[in-house]
Amino acid sequence: MQVDRDVTVYLNKAKQSAPAELREFFDQFEDLYDRKLWHQLTLVLNKFVRLPSATPFLVPLYDEFVSEWQKRMNQLSLVLFVTTASRTIKDPTTSLAFLNRQVERLKDQSEDRDSYVLASMEAAHIKLVSADFEGCKASIDESEKILSDLPVVDTVINASFYRVSADYYKAKALYPQFYHNALLFLSSTSLEEISTAEKIERAYDLSLSALLGDGLYNFGELLMHPILDSLTSSPSAWLRNLLFAFNSGDNDTFEKISKSPEFLKMPLLVSSIAFLSQKLCLMSLMESVFRRSKEERGRLAFTTLAKDTRVAVHEVEHLVMKALSLGLIRGSIDEIDATVSVSWVQPRVLEMGQIKTINEKLAGWSDNVREKVVSLERDGAVEISILAE
Repeated sequence: MQVDRDVTVYLNKAKQSAPAELREFFDQFEDLYDRKLWHQLTLVLNKFVRLPSATPFLVPLYDEFVSEWQKRMNQLSLVLFVTTASRTIKDPTTSLAFLNRQVERLKDQSEDRDSYVLASMEAAHIKLVSADFEGCKASIDESEKILSDLPVVDTVINASFYRVSADYYKAKALYPQFYHNALLFLSSTSLEEISTAEKIERAYDLSLSALLGDGLYNFGELLMHPILDSLTSSPSAWLRNLLFAFNSGDNDTFEKISKSPEFLKMPLLVSSIAFLSQKLCLMSLMESVFRRSKEERGRLAFTTLAKDTRVAVHEVEHLVMKALSLGLIRGSIDEIDATVSVSWVQPRVLEMGQIKTINEKLAGWSDNVREKVVSLERDGAVEISILAE
């Protein structure tokens, strides 16, 4: 067949121009292609694409070789190959056109919806880089609907979806949406696959979004994630400390950091100081309630909460009403007695300091139960003794 001859000619020509470590791959390509061993051929191709020296060969390899048997290939592996190849194309328009060939080819193939999503999201990434926000968002919305209907989704597809979604919301400065999608991306990928520079950037962006995100009052999931440790030895270590201060309602640390040169060099944070202060007050209120026993929560004085949250006593009622309206706590306010009764606090992902607080509560509860049991046993023994007499 003419196609077979054309493939052989291309593989032999490419082999001659390839560096020594790649030549054996072209021999394997030709052999496995001739024998129609598509699965084995895919495995060899997967090894080839991971080699740095293979970069300049990826696009022509697809055009002259892979495209001839792509329908017989695992479609997810094919999209991953094409995605890697598209990243070697410097011109965004050409790169997008290269990827869109797969998007269009897979669009109506019901058995490969997951591969279609992966191709669409990688194309959406290029749209985002090219400032085509509308096109990127359309791809995100379409892919989200498809993924919701799939019973099982490969982690590589989830990682692509959440990565591009997070990047879109970051570009739009939509902090809560970025925060949630960025965390979901991290749950779908291994940190070993992320460079040190990218770890620092992602930890930095997540930290800012946690602080500035409206409705984000629990940073525990981020604080417990190892990616945050990438800030420890970086110039942004103060940002990590600020997150911990917010999560524990630490007003002193916030006041200290907010006056530091690093903080004052951040116009975004400086201009949001009023929002941050109110957010810290609410988180201090949650922490104050969280630290107390069920009995203490039944009657919290305004003066106590004012001390914990650093607000004036006459402002406590407004602060509690704000927390109630946001669903951070449930309870009631007694204006006459100037007390608050809290029956529920928003569930939280706890960092180690807060887990220690729970452990101390459990230890105290255990000791209290033990004392009551001993007391009942002692009183019971005395009663039996009196009856015996």
